[in-house]
Amino acid sequence: MYDRRFFQTKLGQAAIASIAAMCAFVALSTQMQVEPAFAATLQYDTVEIA
Repeated sequence: MYDRRFFQTKLGQAAIASIAAMCAFVALSTQMQVEPAFAATLQYDTVEIA
């Protein structure tokens, strides 16, 4: 695994920021309840063009 020296570098800090952002995204996206798009809920008659 990684030691403390790695996380003190810019790359290590970027890795920590990336991991934190992914965790926040997962935490927030699991709480969202998305409704279906408006166009997907429309009921309309189909017309056949001859």
